[in-house]
Amino acid sequence: MRISAVIPALDEAREIAAAVSTLLRGATEVIVIDGGSIDDTADRARAAGALVKVAPGTSRAVAMNIGAALARGDVLYFVHADCRPPAGFADDIRAAIGAGAQSGCFRLRFDSQHWLLRLSAWCTRLDIDAVRFGDQSLFVLPGLLRAIGGFDEQLAVMEDQDLARRLRRRGRFVVIPRPVTASARYYRANGVYRTQLLIYPTMVALYHLRVPQAAIGLVHRRLRRY
Repeated sequence: MRISAVIPALDEAREIAAAVSTLLRGATEVIVIDGGSIDDTADRARAAGALVKVAPGTSRAVAMNIGAALARGDVLYFVHADCRPPAGFADDIRAAIGAGAQSGCFRLRFDSQHWLLRLSAWCTRLDIDAVRFGDQSLFVLPGLLRAIGGFDEQLAVMEDQDLARRLRRRGRFVVIPRPVTASARYYRANGVYRTQLLIYPTMVALYHLRVPQAAIGLVHRRLRRY
């Protein structure tokens, strides 16, 4: 069972080589979609062994759909550049698919001991849509992804959670009980409490209120510091 890993990236020169190398320990191929980096993300990704497609100005949702279209594997695995799946992740995914899952993710932990981030990560073991985050990484059978129309390219934020919600409605979605380790750099830059108690709840509320994506994107840019 071939696994195609897809990484959307923008100015990830510090992270991309390690991300690609980690994924190549289990994936058949790694595809990096560079959204127009001004650093040498693309060159470092190629040097590490990835197939690179440069698509300037693309959102993360568009980038992941491009990666899915290029992939040749039997399973698609979407991973952020600053996240590291556990050793043996490919065997975990194959076992889940073999047991009847059509899509799923891993649990989450952060490279931080902050109590609020530890609590947030612990909650990812719960089987509810509200605690599905892109940092958990996401695997899906290509046919199912096509059937639901892929990532919603109209979304400026929440594209991962939106996809997970739609996948759960169409087939068996599982949470593998091992964690992906995610960087807490966004929280460090914006403040853990500010991010968890202001930025994230605001984005979720605006998304569920169906506020236009352009407005949500503007609010996010004004709230964040990184």
